[in-house]
Amino acid sequence: MMYQKLRDIRKNHGYKAKHMADKLGISKSFYLQLETRYRRLSYDMAVKIAKIFNMQPDEIFYEDHLRDEKEKTSKN
Repeated sequence: MMYQKLRDIRKNHGYKAKHMADKLGISKSFYLQLETRYRRLSYDMAVKIAKIFNMQPDEIFYEDHLRDEKEKTSKN
């Protein structure tokens, strides 16, 4: 599981994970753990990430959230 839209946006902007980590003041491994969902994304971090792309957090993360909810529902 990962934040696919975040990854796509990052790549479309030509940013490497290290570049994002530097902009956010975190390590590259920490950033990749956020992107791949091995680490929980806080609201504050979602806002910081969205600001880098001049977007709102929902524009980046909401579709993945809806997909997750749909998958949870279909499993029950």
